[in-house]
Amino acid sequence: MLRVFTSLDEAARAVASRVVESAADAVRARGSFRLALPGGSTPRTLFRRLAEPEWRARIDWSRVTILLTDERAVPRGEHERNDAQIAALLMAPLGLGEDRLRPMRAEAADLEAAAAEYERELESPIDLVVLGVGPDGHIASIFPGRPLVAETVRRAAAEFESPKPPPRRLSLTPRALREARDLVVLCAGADKAAAIEAALGDPADPNACPAALAASADWFVDRAAAPAG
Repeated sequence: MLRVFTSLDEAARAVASRVVESAADAVRARGSFRLALPGGSTPRTLFRRLAEPEWRARIDWSRVTILLTDERAVPRGEHERNDAQIAALLMAPLGLGEDRLRPMRAEAADLEAAAAEYERELESPIDLVVLGVGPDGHIASIFPGRPLVAETVRRAAAEFESPKPPPRRLSLTPRALREARDLVVLCAGADKAAAIEAALGDPADPNACPAALAASADWFVDRAAAPAG
């Protein structure tokens, strides 16, 4: 379902509420909450929101494990890494230790081995996956026309030729997204409108617009990113 908000801040607030609800449901059902988060500029507003005093008390963060939707092959600690952004904007303000994060070893020389290692984190479904969308329609590090679009066996996989630098990455696969207990998409900006329209169109082509793999999710977008009409 597409939900349109006046601003990214309002859309992020709505996603934060969804995180709170999903966390409560997961802790009640299984005693813990597994949350997968993306990188990029748009999710920063969500991370800052969740770290605010008004919101942090609404989740038992001691029961939360944070996973990644994808990671770039740059050295650990570099600000370009998705885990570094999550650590700085969400985990540090919340006082969460490194044990709450499950990083992807995208800096490893053997990316296939690193992907297989991360798959062990995915044997149980993720409770909530938050995705962003690129102007080209990519989600996580699943890019148009690349093999990961059609991956059906693995839950985490390597990307060696990403059209967006850096070329080497690790990513959740369509299988992991499909198996997630809950999936939401957060988008903002006019440069995303065409991708959103393609993802939610009928018929949608995941090979041309991988975001179509998440077409059945709840989409939270600002007015600028909303498809025309």
